[in-house]
Amino acid sequence: MTIKNWPEMERPRERLFDLGAKHLSDAELVALLLGSGGAGRSALDLARDMLRRFDGIAGVLSADIGQISEVPGIGPAKAASLAALRELGHRQLYADMCKRDVLKGSHATREYLRARFRYCKNEIFSCIFLTNQHHILRLDELFQGTINGAAVYPREVVERCLSYNAAAVILAHNHPSGIAEPSQADVAITRKLRVALETIDVRVLDHFIVGSSQVVSLAERGLM
Repeated sequence: MTIKNWPEMERPRERLFDLGAKHLSDAELVALLLGSGGAGRSALDLARDMLRRFDGIAGVLSADIGQISEVPGIGPAKAASLAALRELGHRQLYADMCKRDVLKGSHATREYLRARFRYCKNEIFSCIFLTNQHHILRLDELFQGTINGAAVYPREVVERCLSYNAAAVILAHNHPSGIAEPSQADVAITRKLRVALETIDVRVLDHFIVGSSQVVSLAERGLM
């Protein structure tokens, strides 16, 4: 039986209007995003299948569009809707981060980085380019690597700083293992970049390591 044939107060959309979104289950909310069923199943059946496959709502929203499209009954349109929702969430966090001094609003910065990178399967090295007032000029994902690391080239970072007329930078990268503890290589590249950027009077304010449950600051650890 399709959802439209269910009793009205059992349908996710009607429940949302009557009770509010916070009273719906994860499966019901995902079903509303999917909009319709497929492969002989209702949208709610598909949503439950996805939650099982990806180990909960965090896994569903962090899966890439290719993984989502592989689920039976999930075509390009449904996969695109879920990918769009994830990106909108990231942009909301990014907009909040951009409104304030990054150092004074370090919690917002960490929340954005954690949301953006904690489920990435490969290491991604990013730079947040800042003004003298520590407001964001740009955030670039500069280098990508394998699960074990990404090659980082100081010359590229220097060139971006000059291009954006940045006064300072914050470095960030994720650990696909989920463990945010800094490695010796992380400390070494931080110091190498700090020395390179000092030649153009750009300060390295911090280097954040993003794990699955926390974001570690090298500055707070005294490793800069």
